[in-house]
Amino acid sequence: MIYIRINEILKEKNKSKYWFVKNMEGSYQSLSKLMNNETNSIYFETLEKACDVLKCKPGDIIKIIK
Repeated sequence: MIYIRINEILKEKNKSKYWFVKNMEGSYQSLSKLMNNETNSIYFETLEKACDVLKCKPGDIIKIIK
């Protein structure tokens, strides 16, 4: 299973979901689904923007859980 770690990264950086959504400049609904692992896909553009906003690498956001 692929797991998206955005919530954990936000906690590590003491940032809120509101801060993330505002900086991502996207819709709250779609970003909320991404943060809560309720999505089936992610655009590379969205992943790149999330990496820029969170100052991390794609491997920090995406984890595989067996």
